[in-house]
Amino acid sequence: LCCECGQAHPLLDNHLYNFQDEVDDELICHICLQPLLQPMDTPCGHTYCFKCLENFMQEYNFCPMDRKKLSFQQCHRSSLLVRNLLDKLIVLCPFKAECQQSMQRCELEAHLQNRCPGFKKYKSELQRKRNPISKGKEDPPAKGETNTPKDPELPSGGSSLVAESSGAAVVSLGTAEPGLVNPAFEETEEGESLVQKTSLVAETTTIEIHREDPEEELGMRIVGGKDTPLGNIVVQEVLRDSVIAADGRIAPGDHILEVNGVNISSVTHCQAVSFLRHPGPVLHLMVLQEKGFSNKTAQQDSTSTNREVIHVTLVKRDRSEPLGIKLIRKTDEAGIFILDLLEGGLAAKNGKLSRNDRVLSINGQDLRQGTPEAAAQIIQTTESRVNFVILRQSGAQLGEPVEDGSTSNSSSSSSSGGSPVHHRRRPDQNHYRRKSSYQKKTVAIKKEPKESLGITIGGGRDNKNKLPIYVTSVQPIGCLFRDGRIKRGDVLLSINGIDLTHLNYYEAVSALKSNAASHSVTLKALEILSLNSPEASLDIREQGFSWSPLWITWLGLPSYLHFCQDIVLSKGNLESWGFSIVGGFEESKGNQPFFIKTIVPGTPAFRDRKLKCGDEIVAVNGVPAIGMSNSELIPMLKEQRNKVTLTVVSWPGSLV
Repeated sequence: LCCECGQAHPLLDNHLYNFQDEVDDELICHICLQPLLQPMDTPCGHTYCFKCLENFMQEYNFCPMDRKKLSFQQCHRSSLLVRNLLDKLIVLCPFKAECQQSMQRCELEAHLQNRCPGFKKYKSELQRKRNPISKGKEDPPAKGETNTPKDPELPSGGSSLVAESSGAAVVSLGTAEPGLVNPAFEETEEGESLVQKTSLVAETTTIEIHREDPEEELGMRIVGGKDTPLGNIVVQEVLRDSVIAADGRIAPGDHILEVNGVNISSVTHCQAVSFLRHPGPVLHLMVLQEKGFSNKTAQQDSTSTNREVIHVTLVKRDRSEPLGIKLIRKTDEAGIFILDLLEGGLAAKNGKLSRNDRVLSINGQDLRQGTPEAAAQIIQTTESRVNFVILRQSGAQLGEPVEDGSTSNSSSSSSSGGSPVHHRRRPDQNHYRRKSSYQKKTVAIKKEPKESLGITIGGGRDNKNKLPIYVTSVQPIGCLFRDGRIKRGDVLLSINGIDLTHLNYYEAVSALKSNAASHSVTLKALEILSLNSPEASLDIREQGFSWSPLWITWLGLPSYLHFCQDIVLSKGNLESWGFSIVGGFEESKGNQPFFIKTIVPGTPAFRDRKLKCGDEIVAVNGVPAIGMSNSELIPMLKEQRNKVTLTVVSWPGSLV
């Protein structure tokens, strides 16, 4: 049964509800003939469920009601009034035998998870069926108790591992580490720890992509890079009918670690684009994929003889200093592993920890069956010395120590520790200090009335990402090519005094054509300049690619050209929002944008489908995020119990 509606239905289909009263026909989807769920409006005035319309548009290109030509990108979410009316429809609990309660539709999920005796009985029976051996054995431990796992045999030198151990660390986090809104460890109203129930699972996979045409684009958009707060290269979108879509193994949110054996986890955005655009019949990608939450307890593993136990001590200057370690779980092996050491971090400077090390304990706390979140809690509460016991494959090479002058590119670290609020003067600027800038230019030219401008444009406020109008090419036949000041990638602000910044694509084309008929044309434009990434302005190999600006280019736009949209997420009491964030104020870097780094499968953020990796968070429930540190924004998000409104700016990722 579905845990949200309590009824049986295919995973990709809409939820099912038992409505108490007959629902007005105006609130019915004419595809599934059920009350609307996540309603979407078409330009022709009809409304359908999000999933119904999305599935329909995969096969057809017209409106189901009047058969007018339609694309999914033209549709938009229904008004807040309509969504509230639908949320307030009264439904009956599906477990009629044990529960006769009725409630608003938006309250059903929380009712099932927290109060419904029928759903509780169903879950207990399901658990007994899954674990018949445990039936009648031992009672589960009381709240606050832990089961100390049997000690696996360790090579010599490892016998002291559990001397000070107090059992596996199963702490329910009250404050997640910077960069992570922890979906697995939200505390319930009863204070019950969920650590035994769910664990976030991620794994690395090597994927081989074959192309009949070596020049064909892969068909995905990427964000991130070491020159951005995101750090890693993250897939933002997979285009329909593309090479990647046909393969089916890469999804939005995947982190690309290697391309044809080259490590791109610490390269700039432009370098990553260049690697991924390199032509060839076969492409080997190593990706890190989050698989969502697993309810299974990992099996005890035995330690093979070709591994060695190593003791490493890191000394923090104060409790808030981050170690700069990224920790993950693996699906095929129990425990916690080091995924990466952040450049400039304490662990990288120390040089004794290495990628793929397995963490056995921290400060005497046994973590062989632990989680990254439990490890983060131990590190965050440690004042100074953090003692690691790690297991390493014999012969594994240590990473090179990093010079003291280098700095971390990401504040998303599963062991970085929650930084307290720093006393500082709030900046006065209207928008974040960007790592790129722009310059305005005014181009006035004389021309023949019949002479064309000779440019093609893209963007427009009707575009999916609500982009400003930008130049996609300057043709050698027009007057602007002869003048030479307008370049590909320039953002057009106005022509002959007519504002272009709020027009859709067709309105902008019309304005440019009508003004091109005059003897003189005055164009105002923005040229985006990169300060720390000179290759951003270069022409990366683009044979076979339809040109559009790189994702990192959009980050340099002034705030008055940003198009902000509100995304409302809802969740049950036992859920977390399901996304992680990076960025925010740092003493060494000043203000940085907050970006969505990961979206966990099966969570509210994932199900909503509107939030994307690389989106910039501008405000939370109307409170601006400008000037906040990571450790200020995360508690604000965690305080929102069942609903949160995120104001975001969404830029399209770079096409590869």
